[in-house]
Amino acid sequence: MIVTQAQLLFKIDSLLGEGAIWHFENQLLYWVDILGKKANFYDPIKNINVAFDTFKRPGTIVPVDDKIALLALEDGFATIDIGSGQIEYKLQLPEIAENLLRFNDGKCDERGKLWVGTMGLRAEKGAGSLYTLNNKFHLAKQILKTTISNGIAWSLNNSMMYYIDTATSKISCFDYDLTNGSIRNKKDIITIDQSLGYPDGMTIDSEGMLWVALWDGFAVGRFNPHTGEMMHKVIIPAPKITSCAFGGDKLDELFITSASCDMSDADLKKYPLSGSLFRANVGCTGLRANRFKF
Repeated sequence: MIVTQAQLLFKIDSLLGEGAIWHFENQLLYWVDILGKKANFYDPIKNINVAFDTFKRPGTIVPVDDKIALLALEDGFATIDIGSGQIEYKLQLPEIAENLLRFNDGKCDERGKLWVGTMGLRAEKGAGSLYTLNNKFHLAKQILKTTISNGIAWSLNNSMMYYIDTATSKISCFDYDLTNGSIRNKKDIITIDQSLGYPDGMTIDSEGMLWVALWDGFAVGRFNPHTGEMMHKVIIPAPKITSCAFGGDKLDELFITSASCDMSDADLKKYPLSGSLFRANVGCTGLRANRFKF
């Protein structure tokens, strides 16, 4: 197994950094701080992170075009202007928050349909669901009784969708119909040993291998979805690793988010970079992120 050390990219005390996604055209890393209620846009060339208040907990962020992104907030979906931070609701769902749920991680497929999950505020078992949001802002429930809906990725030919419910410690695979955005034939293909941490956010590289953030694992792991083998480990000087995305002008840099929540004062003193952004060169490239289309 290959082992790589990640480097600090940007020191920041985010509470629950999540949702890393690289916008190739404007060369910015989009990410959210869920508990800090922030939408972030990081420029690695200028080493500047612009953060806007979202006022509600954002579960994930995805690009729409060069100026607008889509947020899944705790009570619905809204666009955000990446220059001004102006937020405009497109679909309000007060019942989500009223039921003590919030949206968590999500990604768009190649045709621009958003897949995004909910979870209980205390991660109650089976309280959440996985949804799709189409270009008419119609929300449809796809999987019931999830616990901590997290990483999503598609195979290189879009015939399979990979999905993580963190509480199961498994990566699942579904047959995927890109034409209508439907899933079937669920299979559990990888089990993450708890000694490695818990699987969180996920991305895929240009060789079809999965890169998985490992919460409480101080690492991101590269896994072969066909064999389950862990092929590469990126070690990070923070325990709570949440998501990862390939970026840079060659898509050959792995950007990594982390969290500082649920840590004791002693642990925060021991791991002072918790909540920061990290970067690793891992010897392979990723794919351009899909945008939400409406």
